[in-house]
Amino acid sequence: MASPPDRIPPIVRRDRTSGPTRRSLLAGVAALGALGASGCSRVATASGTEGGELLERLRAQGVARLGIAGEIPFGYIDKNGELTGEAPELAKVIFKRLGVDRVQPVPTEFGSLIPGLNSQQFDIVAAGMYINPERCEQVIFSDPDYQMLDSFIVRKGNPMGLRDYKDVVEKKAKFATGTGYAEIGYAVEAGYRQDDILIVPDQVAGLNAVETGRADVFAGTALTTREVVKRSTKAEATEPFKPIVKGEPHVDGGAFAFRPSESSLRDAFNRELHKLKDSGELLRILKPFGFTENEMTDMTAKELCGG
Repeated sequence: MASPPDRIPPIVRRDRTSGPTRRSLLAGVAALGALGASGCSRVATASGTEGGELLERLRAQGVARLGIAGEIPFGYIDKNGELTGEAPELAKVIFKRLGVDRVQPVPTEFGSLIPGLNSQQFDIVAAGMYINPERCEQVIFSDPDYQMLDSFIVRKGNPMGLRDYKDVVEKKAKFATGTGYAEIGYAVEAGYRQDDILIVPDQVAGLNAVETGRADVFAGTALTTREVVKRSTKAEATEPFKPIVKGEPHVDGGAFAFRPSESSLRDAFNRELHKLKDSGELLRILKPFGFTENEMTDMTAKELCGG
């Protein structure tokens, strides 16, 4: 989103098919009780060993803590209080193969994912976070498990004819996007004043802003926008498009984030991820959340980090 930023409904999500709103998702988090409380505790500090020893510690304790942002379809708590989403479901498979039996959610706001990771509140960010150079200065990423274009939520019929960020600027549309979303930077690069952007928590709030007239347009991932408008009688999603970054059309890739000291865990995770890509199992895992063959990618974290 992300979505992210980065990169939060009916789903299917980073949130994707008909399903709970963010408010109900957060209520589900509260219902977890002791689980949520334990998820807020700090994880063990990384050792000085090159590449880190986190994988060994996770194997010993039998659980990996996942930072999620309550965003459908990327990582969220469903109406039954269960952890799900494309990133958590993929993490369950990979960590099982790495010898870690289970995963545990640590819900937070999207903008707090990287600070929370680096302050030891959880072991890995499993929120479908977009890889970009700024984030690559703070964390290390696995290779992306999906690629994504942008899309807008607009009023039915798209009365202002908004199809990309250039249109938003030229037509002086009231623009909204989510907290910490990459779309903030894309709008600014197109010439939109950052101080004029309406920042809302997620795509559900973005839909509401468009439906009530607080915004003319909300920008998010193509997947989240098309899913969140499914039950709306007042709004629709535009055709997906590539944002312009440094003068060139850009495709985002979402991935898992790790602390810079834990390259051994990241590398082991990557090896299993590539096995899933090669076998076609990755698409099978992500398909229930609205992902298609078009969202599969061979991009690497290195190229998305700008290196």
